Amino acid sequence: KDCEPTLKYERIGNDMKNKLLSKDCVSCLAVHSKFLVVGTHWGMIHIFDHAGNAIRDKEIAAHTTTVNQLSIDDQGDHIASCSDDGRVMISGLYTADNNQTVNFDRPVKAVAIDPKFGKHGSGKNFVTGDDKLILNERGGLFNRHKSTLLHQGEGLIREIKWKGEFIAWTNDHGVKIFDMTSRSRITFISKDHSYRPDQYKCNMCWKDGHTLLLAWADKVKVCKVKERAERDVRDLPEKYVEITAMFTIDSFACGISPLGESLVILTFEKELQEEGNRQVSKRPHLLIVEPHMEYFEEISNDALTVRGFQEYKPSDYHLETIEDENLFYIVSPKDIIVSKERDTDDHVAWLLEREEFEEAMEVAEKNEHLLRKLTQKGVAMKYLEYLLEMGNYEEAARQCPRILGKNKESWEEQTWKFQKLRQLKALAPYLPRTEPQLSPAIYELVLNDFLNTDCEKFLNLVKEWPSNLYNVQTIITATLDRLDRERNNTVLLRALGELYTLERQYEKSLAIYLKLGNTDVFQLIHKYNLFSSISDKIVQLMEFDEDQAAKLLIENMDKLPIEQVAKQLENHQKYLFTYLDRVCQKDQQLCQPYHGQLVKLYAEFAPHKLLPFLKSSIHYPLQGAMDECQVRGLIPEQVYLLGRMGDLKKALSLITTQLKDVDQAIAFCKDKNDEELWADLIKFSIDKPSFIKGLLHNIGTHVDPIRLIPQIQNGMKIPGLRDSLVKILQDYNLQMSLREGCKRILVADSFNLLDRFVKTQKRAVSVDNGQVCPICQERILVTDLKYASNVVLFYCKHAYHEDCLPTHAQERCSICSTQRRGPGSKAVVK
Repeated sequence: KDCEPTLKYERIGNDMKNKLLSKDCVSCLAVHSKFLVVGTHWGMIHIFDHAGNAIRDKEIAAHTTTVNQLSIDDQGDHIASCSDDGRVMISGLYTADNNQTVNFDRPVKAVAIDPKFGKHGSGKNFVTGDDKLILNERGGLFNRHKSTLLHQGEGLIREIKWKGEFIAWTNDHGVKIFDMTSRSRITFISKDHSYRPDQYKCNMCWKDGHTLLLAWADKVKVCKVKERAERDVRDLPEKYVEITAMFTIDSFACGISPLGESLVILTFEKELQEEGNRQVSKRPHLLIVEPHMEYFEEISNDALTVRGFQEYKPSDYHLETIEDENLFYIVSPKDIIVSKERDTDDHVAWLLEREEFEEAMEVAEKNEHLLRKLTQKGVAMKYLEYLLEMGNYEEAARQCPRILGKNKESWEEQTWKFQKLRQLKALAPYLPRTEPQLSPAIYELVLNDFLNTDCEKFLNLVKEWPSNLYNVQTIITATLDRLDRERNNTVLLRALGELYTLERQYEKSLAIYLKLGNTDVFQLIHKYNLFSSISDKIVQLMEFDEDQAAKLLIENMDKLPIEQVAKQLENHQKYLFTYLDRVCQKDQQLCQPYHGQLVKLYAEFAPHKLLPFLKSSIHYPLQGAMDECQVRGLIPEQVYLLGRMGDLKKALSLITTQLKDVDQAIAFCKDKNDEELWADLIKFSIDKPSFIKGLLHNIGTHVDPIRLIPQIQNGMKIPGLRDSLVKILQDYNLQMSLREGCKRILVADSFNLLDRFVKTQKRAVSVDNGQVCPICQERILVTDLKYASNVVLFYCKHAYHEDCLPTHAQERCSICSTQRRGPGSKAVVK
C-alpha cells in the first residue's frame, strides 16, 4: 500500500511569477507570517503575500547589485538588506521614521536586524557581516549611528541569524554565537569538513530562542544553548552550547528548518547526471528526518521539480520557514515552491485519488468538522466528487450531463456545490437550458457569480443565454449595483447595454454604446431603427468609427438628411470631409450645395482628389476655389481653374514658371489651340534649352517650327538638338505623306461618287398605274392610245402630262418648286 506523503507542494505564481521571476532572479528570501520579502540579483526588494501577489507600493530599489541577505524584525515592520554594493538599508514598511542607510567601503555579505527593532527604546540595532562582524546601534543624545566591532580575522562572514538575545554567524572556520545580554561570545562550533565555504555555505535556523540548527555541506548539527550550573575560576561565559544531535547525510544540505521534533532539510545530490553530452545537476530533495547522535531516521524524501534545476549549484538554493504555520519555502533563482503539512481534506483527497471511496467516507464522517473543501454528502457522490476534489473541475462539469441527466433537483443541488467551490465558471457551459430548464434563481446565481468574478464571461453569458431563462430586470439591478462601485468598468457597461436590449429599452442601450464607443452601436441602430435617437449624436458616431458612421449616414439619408448631418459636423472638418466625400462618391449632385466647402475640404485633407473634383463639378465658385489653391500652393489646380476662368496666359505662366513642365505646357497649348499661347510659350522658352528641346520634339504638328528655330540664339547648346531636328523632319514628312494620302483618297472618292451619281441618273423610274397628273388629275398611264400623251417625269417622283405643263415650267417640278424642295425637283425624264 502506498504511503501517504507528509507534505504537499505548491509553486508560487501570480505576481511572483509574472512580474518578478519572468524578468529577474531571486538571490534571497525572508519570510514572515504576514508576507514574503524577496531580494533579487538586480538589487530590488519585492514584498508579496503568501500566494505570490505583489503588495502595492512595496517594491524597494535598495541596491545596485545582488541582495545578499534579508532580515525581518519580529513584528514585521522593518526589513534589513545588504549587498555587494556596500550598502545596508533598514526600510520601514509602514513608517520611514527608523529608515537607515549605512554605506561601507566593502561588500556586505550578511545582515540581521534586532528582532525587537520596532519596539520603543530598542536601540534600533542591526548586525552586518563582511570580513568583520559589526553591531550597528543608534542612540545617545543626538541619536547618532554607532558601530561596535564584535569579531574579525576568520574570513568572510556569510550568514547571520538573530533570535531573541542570541546572534549566530558563520565564517570560513565555523559558527559562533554572541550573547547580547552579556555582550560576550559564548561558543565556537567548528566546520568539521573540508568543502569550500564559498561553494557550500553553512545554513542556520533558530528552532526556538535556544536551539540552533546547522546544516553545512553534508554535516547536520542540532545545537542547544544552556546555562552553566555555576561559574568556576576560569571565568567562562554564563552560557554554553551543547550539540544534542549530529549526523552526516549522503548529499549536500542547502537549507534546514524544524518540523516539530523532526528536521526538514533541503538537499542537493552530490553526483551529477548525464544529459546529452554534458553533466547536469539532479533535482533537489526535501528530506524529513528524525535526528540522533551519529545517525538519523528518514521519514520522507521528496524530489522537487524546480525550474532550471539542471543548471543550479548548492549555493543557488535556500530554505526558509514560517514555523508557526509549518510553511517551508524552497527558493531557487527562477522558482519558489511552498511546502506545507497535509490536512484532513488532503487525506480524503488522497484516498479519493486511489478510488478508496469507502475509507474516504469514513474519514469524512469522523472528521467532518475539520473538512473545509469537502463534505460527507459530497464524498458520497463518488465519481463526481472525486473529480472535484482532484481539482479537475472542467472534467467534473463535463460529466454532469451524463451523471445528472434530466433530474432538475440534482442539477440545482450540484450547481450550488459548484458555487461553493467557486467553480461555476466550469459548470456554466454545461447547464441545461431545456429538458430540464432550471429555476431562474439558478441561472441568476451563475450570472451573479460571473458578475462578481469574471465580467468578460458574464458578458458572454448575457449574449448567449436566452432571456427567458432568468429575470432580466433582476440582473440589470445587480449590474447597476456593481457599477456603482466600478463606474469605469467598460465590460459591465457593455453587458448592461445587452440587458437593456433584451428588455427592449433600446434608448438606454444606445446611450451606453455611445458612451463606450462600442461599434455594435451601428448594428443596434440598424436593427431597431433608432435614427431619431442619434440625430444629435452624429459627432460621437464619427468619433467611434468614421467609416462605419459615414456608411450608416449615407445609407439612411432619407432619415438623416445631408443638411442635418452637415450642420452637426460643421465644427469638425475632418468628419465633415469624410461624410461629404462619401456622399460625393455616391452621387455628386446630392451634395451640390456643399461643393464650395468640398473644395476647401479636399484641399486640406485629400489634395490628390481636388483636381478630379474641380474637373467633375461646376457648382463651386471659381474665385473662391482659386483663392484656396493659391493659399495652399496647389499649382495644377490653379492651372485648371485659370483655364476655366479664361486667363490662359496666367495658366501657362504657372506651368512654365512654377511647374517648369514643358510637356504639360505644350499639352495645355495643344488643348486650347490658341496662337497667342504658342507665341507666349515660344517667347518663354527661347533662352531655356530644356524647353526648346521639348518644343522641338512636340510642336512640329501644331506650330510651324520656323516660328521657333530662327529665334534660337546662335551658339546655344541644346541637348538632343539633332534628334529634335530629325523628329521635326520626320513629322514634316509624315504630314506631307498624310496630306498626299488624303488627297488621293479624296480624288478617288469624288470619282466614285460621280460615277455612282451618273449611274443613278440613268436608272429607269417606275410610274404606278394609279398615279395622276397633278394639274389635270387624269391618269398618267392610259390603255387607249388615242388618249395617250407624252409624260414628263421628275426624279422627285412627280409625273405630268407634257401637254399640261406650261412651256416655261418644264424644267422644274411645280409642286417641289412651290415647297422649295431641293434634290430631284429639277431633274426630269421625258
